[in-house]
Amino acid sequence: MEDEDTTLGLVVYYCYEKYYNHVVNTAAGAQRKFSNDPIFSFFHAYGSLMQDQIQEAIAELEVIRDSRDVSLCTLMALVFAEKKKPHPDREVIQELDAKVKEDRKSASPKSLYYAGMFLWLLGRNDKAREYVERMIKLSNGSREGIILKAWIDLTSSKDAYAKKAGKYFDEGLKERADVLALMGKAQYYEYRQNYSGALEMVNQVIVNFPGFSPAFVKKMKLLLSLQDWEQTIDAAQRLLQRDKNNLEALRMLALHSLCREGDITETVKQLSNLISSLDILEPHNPELFYRMSLAFTRICGRNEKVIQQTSRMVERAFSQAAADSDLATELGYQVVLQGKIKEAMKWYKTAMTLDETSVSALTGIIRCQLIEGHLEDAEQQLEFLTEIQQSIGKSGELLYLRAVLAVKKRRPQEEVTNLLNDAVDTHFSTLQGLPLGVEYFEKLNPDFLLEIAKEYLALCPAKPPAQGQSPAPQLQHCASVLDTVVKIVPGLLQGVFLLAKVRFQSGDIEAAQSGLQHCLVQCPSHADAHLLMAQIHLLQGNFKLCSQSLELCLSHNFEIREHPMYHLIKAQAQKRMGELGGAIQTLQMAISLPGVHRAGSSSKSRNKKVELSSADLVSVFLELAEALWLNGEQHEAAKVMQDAINEFSGTPEELRVTIANADLALLRGDTELALSMLRNIVPEQPYYVQAKEKMADIYLNHRKEKRLYASCYREMVEKLPSPHTFLLLGDAYMNIQEPEKAIEVYEQALRKNPKDGALASKIGKALVKTHNYVKAINYYEAALKTEQQSFLRYDLAELLMKMKQHERCERVLHDALAHEPANELPALTDDCRYLVLLAKIQNKVGKSEEALLSLQRARDVQAKVLKRVQMEQPDAVPMQKQLAAEICAEIAKHYTSQRGYERAVKFYKEALVYCESDRKVMLELARLYLTLDEVDACQQQCSVILKNDQFNEDATLMMADLMFRKQDYEQAVFHFQQLLERKPDNYPTLSRLIDLLRRAGKLEEVPRFLEMAEKHSSRAKFDPGFNYCRGLYLWYTGEPNDGLRHFNKARKDNDWGQNAVYNMIEICLNPDNDTMGGEVFENLDGDMGNSTEKQESEQLAVRTAEKLLKELKPQTPGGHVQLRILESYCFLATKQKANVEKALNVFTEIANNEKDHVPALLAMATAYMILKQTPRARNQLKRIAKMNWSIVDADEFEKSWLLLADIYIHSGKYDMAGDLLKRCLRHNKSCCKAYEYMGYIMEKEQAFRDAALNYEMAWKYGNQMNPTIGYKLAFNYLKAKRHVDAIDVCHKVLDAHPNYPRMRKDILDKARAALRS
Repeated sequence: MEDEDTTLGLVVYYCYEKYYNHVVNTAAGAQRKFSNDPIFSFFHAYGSLMQDQIQEAIAELEVIRDSRDVSLCTLMALVFAEKKKPHPDREVIQELDAKVKEDRKSASPKSLYYAGMFLWLLGRNDKAREYVERMIKLSNGSREGIILKAWIDLTSSKDAYAKKAGKYFDEGLKERADVLALMGKAQYYEYRQNYSGALEMVNQVIVNFPGFSPAFVKKMKLLLSLQDWEQTIDAAQRLLQRDKNNLEALRMLALHSLCREGDITETVKQLSNLISSLDILEPHNPELFYRMSLAFTRICGRNEKVIQQTSRMVERAFSQAAADSDLATELGYQVVLQGKIKEAMKWYKTAMTLDETSVSALTGIIRCQLIEGHLEDAEQQLEFLTEIQQSIGKSGELLYLRAVLAVKKRRPQEEVTNLLNDAVDTHFSTLQGLPLGVEYFEKLNPDFLLEIAKEYLALCPAKPPAQGQSPAPQLQHCASVLDTVVKIVPGLLQGVFLLAKVRFQSGDIEAAQSGLQHCLVQCPSHADAHLLMAQIHLLQGNFKLCSQSLELCLSHNFEIREHPMYHLIKAQAQKRMGELGGAIQTLQMAISLPGVHRAGSSSKSRNKKVELSSADLVSVFLELAEALWLNGEQHEAAKVMQDAINEFSGTPEELRVTIANADLALLRGDTELALSMLRNIVPEQPYYVQAKEKMADIYLNHRKEKRLYASCYREMVEKLPSPHTFLLLGDAYMNIQEPEKAIEVYEQALRKNPKDGALASKIGKALVKTHNYVKAINYYEAALKTEQQSFLRYDLAELLMKMKQHERCERVLHDALAHEPANELPALTDDCRYLVLLAKIQNKVGKSEEALLSLQRARDVQAKVLKRVQMEQPDAVPMQKQLAAEICAEIAKHYTSQRGYERAVKFYKEALVYCESDRKVMLELARLYLTLDEVDACQQQCSVILKNDQFNEDATLMMADLMFRKQDYEQAVFHFQQLLERKPDNYPTLSRLIDLLRRAGKLEEVPRFLEMAEKHSSRAKFDPGFNYCRGLYLWYTGEPNDGLRHFNKARKDNDWGQNAVYNMIEICLNPDNDTMGGEVFENLDGDMGNSTEKQESEQLAVRTAEKLLKELKPQTPGGHVQLRILESYCFLATKQKANVEKALNVFTEIANNEKDHVPALLAMATAYMILKQTPRARNQLKRIAKMNWSIVDADEFEKSWLLLADIYIHSGKYDMAGDLLKRCLRHNKSCCKAYEYMGYIMEKEQAFRDAALNYEMAWKYGNQMNPTIGYKLAFNYLKAKRHVDAIDVCHKVLDAHPNYPRMRKDILDKARAALRS
């Protein structure tokens, strides 16, 4: 029974989703399986009927019309079928209707249930509810009836009904799981926007009914509602493994490729698969073909290949439903997107013929009329539609078309802006409450939003605002529209490019560049992006990069040579680089292009209209005139200027030509002519302020007349009194060192505009500039007393902080914060700034706990600001998020300094929630993870940083450290290599790499990097950093004397000196890198061990070390501790009991003060060993052995493990020693001593071959320098019967040390004798 219910549920669900062929196929299978149950026959007929197979459906329905349970719904279906015929028979309909009314009186509950279901599927919810309620009454609350009632209520488009549906679904689920009830409950949760609740329900369906495939589709859609694209795509791929033709999964993959990846080829391939699957699964379902196409048309950025596919789908639908006006309208829309306006007009007219009331078709016609320039017709139709808008509701598209008409009719900018704003608001209001999904993409219609954005941009100046000026207000609206598009459809590059353009025109150059880089990575041939990038490079003074962008642009799109803008940017770059000839040639080419002279400004070039603003056109002429003049072609320059005057006379741009003419007169040294030209410009004309500023500049810089310089600005204030001109006059006084007058003017301006914070702030800053600090403080305090200028509190507090008047500063800030809790946005933002500054002050005076409290209060206030700002000032959100991130990062720093690492991590993470790409925070967080030894988390942070900033040095170094900790030496070296290939003389990195290669057992690779550094700079050999690195390498390869020589060359350097001296001291105290305090090898050298010569050299070395110690000047507490330890090591080196005990006292004191201080504990153990107190030494070393290894104390860990191993070997505990030695080698594969001890253990165990292998490694990593190891290696080769190898090693040792004892007699002679025998 369960199986039959589930199958019926599947059929009903397919009906609800309008998958009619699926209904037919599933019903046919069920008929066979459940011995022709009439309900499945009914649905088989219903599926056929909805695919317009009317006769077949009627024949099937006639067969079952007398079946008791389905008779009522069958009669209704027959009525519906008759009405669907081209020529319905009224008598038949009346007869059937009468039969329905008669049968209804005596219908069984089951019959009423199916009739209700049929009515619901046709969308007649109210009628369906009547039937189902009667059925529930008759059957005493049938479960199926209650579930169906819930579905009817949920889909009735009435909130009052829909809200009750959840309760009914719960009732239907009381006894057992039911597939329709669970799917309904999921739908109910979705309606209530509880997508995770819906997902839970769907998961229950999947568990209880694994064969119910719509549940998998629903899950995929819900995952998208939760905005989790990754899981959505996983779900789609799993669906396709179950059913390779699943339509929803194929559509989802195509959507993902298009809107997330922007991968057109993949999208077209997937759309083609979708069409093939539609042909197989739903060949007679025009509505489905149409529905499946809509989203793609609107998000493809008018890509021809995608529109070809969507056109195929809609054409297919229209061929099956030629009476559907919506399909004809959609075909019209698609050809508009392809630029075929006449063809579009035909389709829209066809749609109007099919449905005279179609608003969308009429809107399409208006759009075409506007494009074609038939403005009067368009205006009439728009007026008509605007009239009836009251009844049909506001339409964003209609408002947009009115804005386009207003632009074309040259109406005021304000009117156009208001219409566009209205269009945006209306359009977005239709998206309220919609989850991310296919319908959201259709209704969002990014293509339409890009059209609006282009209209906004056309109203704004093409250049970024000058310093101190604010960007055009339209840019904010435009940015918020494009932000939405880019966030939802990041694959639509046109959106990304337009947003970059908005950022550029708003003056946010960095954001513009990053947007353009994204565009160019995705599509290297994006010509507009290259042009805009070139403009940015030009603005920043990067002329070479500007030229590169232009060349790239040209290589990808040759037609760009027809665009004057390309030539203008190129010439400006050439001129700035001093290539005047090239610039002149380029500009002459630009002037000769169609569209540059006004007479031909609308001419078409190869059918492509060149649009250039009049400001840019003037720029072409003026740039050419200036370039000719600078090139000494004065006559030609004058001619071009005359052309410009003729070309632009009577236009607002004429004055720019006049100002430029004055510039040329100046270049000729004719200041009088320049001034007389500029004097003719009157205040009523645009560019008056610029003309006056130019005159003032001439007076100041050419005539050195400060009085007349100021008078220009005074005249400006008289003729055009405004805060801006007052500000200019005040600044002018500041320029000529008359701050008193400046302050007077600023104050006048302030009286005109008392709420202008910028002006009041200027006065204070003017006083500060003149070092009149006391007066500035008095001014601020007086201004504050008026209580009008409360915004000056911050400036005052900052000034007091600068002057180190911390107490007064704290008082001012506490006063500012002493008010009732505020809820207004400006008050909240002020409070936040005050609290952050207060924390800074408290930090400076050592009140770190109070500073932390201030920052936490700032964080709480900023959280309120962020909530408000999203509603009230959406454009300020990024800036406020940045501030929130900075506050969290400051709190994290506090916790880090107090070693509260876990809490610091929490706050750094919070900072990244607000500002996910803040590299400084990411680096700090990564460092914290490293401190906490959370290697994976650290690696993840570094990977994110390096993804966005490939060459970030800190992250690369940290990554290398991590790889080293994970023993992945190749990766570690790779990260260092990347840095060094870019900058071979990056010696801090090289020194780290040498240490790493030593630990990786790959010291032989170091010379390559040293050579790279030498080749990079001829002075490398004299560089302290280079000498330090070379010294390090020589020391590590067993050449301490050479190492010492190179360290000596770095000894006096500020950066490298201290480290070099530390290393020199270590070499002096232990040149052969022996285990200090070790007993195993102590007397192995026999008579060499205590020779007078050796003792003398050791004493000399200790004296040298003591001298070097005096050169150390540690800057940190840790450095001072290190110095004390080294000083005491010099006492140890004397081996005299009194000295050793003196040193031991120092080590013990340090170990008591500093918890787990590895160097101090090792030093204590060494001292105990020299004093022959082995058990005490062992206790200290065991403490170290239990600690976690860290890179900071890596060498001390190694030495302590070796010393403990020495103790274990001496007492015959070879296994315990072996474990420690392996630990040494895990962290340092070049550790000779560890191999030597391993060899010794093997030798003691008579395993000569293994001993030889270990001595071989010790010999190799000691650079074949140590004769003792050579002797042991040769001896073990002899024992292992490797006589030739033994002889080779003997020769090497004897070449370097001819008198090495017992070598010849014990080994060489015996090996030769063994070979002879």
